[in-house]
Amino acid sequence: MTYQLLDSGDGQKLEKFGDYTLLRPCSQAVWRMQQSLEADAIFTREERWVFHKKLPKSWDVLHGGVAFKITPTDFGHLGLFPEHADLWQWMRPLIKKGSRILNLFAYSGGVTLAAAQEGAEVCHLDASKGMIDWAKENASLNRLGKAPIRWIVDDALKFLKREKKRQSFYDGIILDPPTFGRGSQGEVFKIERDIMPLLELCAELLTQTPLFVIFSCHTPGFTPLAMRHLLGQTMPRGHLEVGEMALYSPNVLSIPSGSFAKWTP
Repeated sequence: MTYQLLDSGDGQKLEKFGDYTLLRPCSQAVWRMQQSLEADAIFTREERWVFHKKLPKSWDVLHGGVAFKITPTDFGHLGLFPEHADLWQWMRPLIKKGSRILNLFAYSGGVTLAAAQEGAEVCHLDASKGMIDWAKENASLNRLGKAPIRWIVDDALKFLKREKKRQSFYDGIILDPPTFGRGSQGEVFKIERDIMPLLELCAELLTQTPLFVIFSCHTPGFTPLAMRHLLGQTMPRGHLEVGEMALYSPNVLSIPSGSFAKWTP
């Protein structure tokens, strides 16, 4: 069972997650929907689910070579951001067996598990213990329960500062910071204030022979050009590629879904 974008428009997106079609708000989709398709469940603008069909509490979906447990949450998220798959597919051939990879703001673990599938040793960090537990379930789904993955519940900036003191370096770093967030002990993260110190610490934690840095973001105003400037000022000399993340499927209007920047030496 896989993911597919079925339609977009009228401020909504209609997606198929395995056997079930879900309609959720999408502020970017200001055009008109192209089709008249029924959804099994709708997440309304009043932030509640309306079910037109009995859905299981959770079910499994394969996307980008990674299996995910899908669960409709009270805030409309499902445990998968499909637009990230292109980034982890780009990453796969760059990883060598035993590469040390750090995944910050790691959510349900898509990129962590893709890296582990390629033989990497991964440090997976998120401030939410609930999301760490969810990511561990996804690891088990992918038969990676015994893979060399460190599961860390912590504030990203505090963790990076400790890793710097420990001289703990990484071959690749992935980060997808939120606009606003709270650390494991209530620390406040504001992207406009904290992104430069965060990226500077990431650069200091790269090994002498690094593989890549992947920086993605859904914050309005963090355009590909802004992302280029941010990595350009913080990473060592190398090659930068920037662009727009999107949800897309054949014959469906694609949905802009944030920006990315990829650095390689």
